[in-house]
Amino acid sequence: MSSWKVQHSEPGPDLSLFKTRFDHLTNPRNGITQRMIILDSPDAANVVAVTPNQELVLVRQYRVGIGFETLELPGGIVDEGEEHHFAAQRELREETGYASSNWNFLGSIPSNPVFMDSYIHHWLATDCVPTHALDLDSGEAVDIELMPLEEAFQCWKSGFFQHPHTVNALLLYFRDRF
Repeated sequence: MSSWKVQHSEPGPDLSLFKTRFDHLTNPRNGITQRMIILDSPDAANVVAVTPNQELVLVRQYRVGIGFETLELPGGIVDEGEEHHFAAQRELREETGYASSNWNFLGSIPSNPVFMDSYIHHWLATDCVPTHALDLDSGEAVDIELMPLEEAFQCWKSGFFQHPHTVNALLLYFRDRF
């Protein structure tokens, strides 16, 4: 398949967490050029955090886009100039107070390739223990929940988890374990 050709780009409004741009792309199938919006956003990292008791560390938080709370993996934005491995460690510590010295990279996927240019990087942290007080951003309010891995697997399998980044990270984690 031929690739789409960018004719030109123009900046869009700054939406704080996201910047926007408009790319004018030519469809290789029909030659028509269309104006497409792209959310230009930083990458993010999330953590499959497992305690020595084989429990998954989860956060329950309100998600404004859907208007209700979700139970999900801790994670967040990779700061400018920060490596995603360090962002995963920082986000785990800030959102849950847990830390680990055992880290493994699970993989990355596009956040939403339909209209975003960023990636989510999934990390596994084992032997996680509480070491710090929470250090939440002003827009965060979380409750920490521990869930046995077998229960987490059943919840994942049944479609209980709603956040797509959590669903994908758990797919990468559980693919070789159950």
